[in-house]
Amino acid sequence: MATLLAVRVPRLSRLVVLLAFVAATTLTAVIGSTAATASPIVTTLMLQQATAYKPHAPAGATDDYHCTLMNPHVTTNTYIVSSQFFPGSPEDHHAILFLVPPDLAAAAEAANVGGQGWSCFGETPIPNTGLAQISNTPWLSAWAPGHGADNLPKGTGVYLPAGSLVVMQVHYNLLVGDKPVKNALALHTVPSSTPLLPLRLQLLPAPPDIPCPAGVTGPLCSRSASLANLGQRFGASAVGFVNVLESICGRNSADPPAGDSTSCTTPIFSNGYIVRVGAHMHLTGVSFKIVLNPGTPKAQTILNVPAYNFHNQKAYNLKTPVPVAPGDTVQVSCTYNPALAQELPILRKVPPHFITWGDGSSDEMCLGLMWTSTALPNSSYPV
Repeated sequence: MATLLAVRVPRLSRLVVLLAFVAATTLTAVIGSTAATASPIVTTLMLQQATAYKPHAPAGATDDYHCTLMNPHVTTNTYIVSSQFFPGSPEDHHAILFLVPPDLAAAAEAANVGGQGWSCFGETPIPNTGLAQISNTPWLSAWAPGHGADNLPKGTGVYLPAGSLVVMQVHYNLLVGDKPVKNALALHTVPSSTPLLPLRLQLLPAPPDIPCPAGVTGPLCSRSASLANLGQRFGASAVGFVNVLESICGRNSADPPAGDSTSCTTPIFSNGYIVRVGAHMHLTGVSFKIVLNPGTPKAQTILNVPAYNFHNQKAYNLKTPVPVAPGDTVQVSCTYNPALAQELPILRKVPPHFITWGDGSSDEMCLGLMWTSTALPNSSYPV
């Protein structure tokens, strides 16, 4: 088994899009001539919240998801080649930046009553637009603690059309604090005539089902009681999402296998090259792996994080892109240490509980992020 990328580091939320389980979110653009080699002009767009936001959680919860609408004032079609989210407080658990294309700008503005944004627990970025609009508000970028600058692979970009808006979804962890927070974002763009390949993002989730550690007891240590509590904190749709994820991964949603590890295998639907990968778990996660074509002679480890650290999360550009085709599969695997729920000071603030997929920092996730391009990127291109 060949390992293309292994990272040893000392150690995002319910997925915003249900459809991302079975299909990639594609950012499309007209590709310019590949003959050009001169460095394009890079423009930096700085976006900052006009006013600070004070997080507040639903009753019984310790997490808040809030969406802020931002206008980059893009007057020509461009590509994003790198970005950086600047967290305003340790309360920031993670952030996802969504594209609002020009045809949805009016709907986003209508939802932005008084310029205050809106609550967005795992929902579509724009209220009242429905699941049909999910693929029309794709991810532009994502941030988690330790991520820093988000530099895309050379020769690739994320398309940002003229007249677009940006939704900044931030998960605030009130176990850390609830002071007003003001976040900022930098987008580094080049003209759309730049010969770049657009990226496609596929989200690779697996459902955690982590029992309370041996010797630890409490009313929420049964899976059914913990799921009921999840529904009280985030709504019935959060429980429905867990059950759907179990089914998609081939498990009995009423009685899935429980343990300190989880995995799920997802099919590849189109030809391309894997050029970038990322890992996301919460505070009890300890190791993470993405394997292409697991259990076959073609098995290939794409990402191995043997010492996952929530506070040092990154996306990794592959030195050698990996070709994929329909019929291939990709498996994400996560391992947890449930004892950390009693050892970490921040998690000791919540009752012991059976841990499932959930939006809260005291819940868990197993989420791989995989970016592909339709052709082999020009790695020698200036951006």
